[in-house]
Amino acid sequence: MALDIKPTRSELIKLKGRIKQTKNGYKLLKMKRDGLFHEFRKLLSEMIEAKRELTNTYRLAKQRIDLANAIEGGLKVRSAAIANSASPEVEVERRNIMGVVVPSVSGTNLKQAFGERSIGFTGSSPYIDEAADSFGNMIERMVKAAEMEATLKRLLAEIEATKRRVNALEFKVIPELEEARVFIQLRLEEMEREETFRLKRFKNK
Repeated sequence: MALDIKPTRSELIKLKGRIKQTKNGYKLLKMKRDGLFHEFRKLLSEMIEAKRELTNTYRLAKQRIDLANAIEGGLKVRSAAIANSASPEVEVERRNIMGVVVPSVSGTNLKQAFGERSIGFTGSSPYIDEAADSFGNMIERMVKAAEMEATLKRLLAEIEATKRRVNALEFKVIPELEEARVFIQLRLEEMEREETFRLKRFKNK
């Protein structure tokens, strides 16, 4: 790189400014990388807990629907499900974490109270109600887990990209700029010595 740079004082001044700017950018990228990694670790622990809760909720919902089918019969359970006309709806928006756009997921009709199920007292039973509550809880946890998983993927991709940029600056760009700076300084010093030597010879003559 040094061979492509003219050894002039103006070039040296520009190069020093570029080195300073590059080092400032390097520091900012390192701060961003560390901040993103902190957010990732925090969210990862929350995600592990959310997955554990989702698994437990699914097991409970499965047990309760199996119990409702065994006691009330599959036909009555399916009839209660069909009578519930409200369908879950999910809306995905965007939010920002340290410059990274991640999804923000919210939903409606994910879980319904007994009075909202349109089946009445005659079409329901405690077993069906418990199964419905469990599946409502499971859907809520699924939506939350999906949001967290998508956010983790976005953060991880940004961390990797930022890490590559930090490494490129640290191990390639900044060393090359410093090498060019040293080359210009040495060349200017050499030219100054040559000029001093010429002046002395001229004076002696």
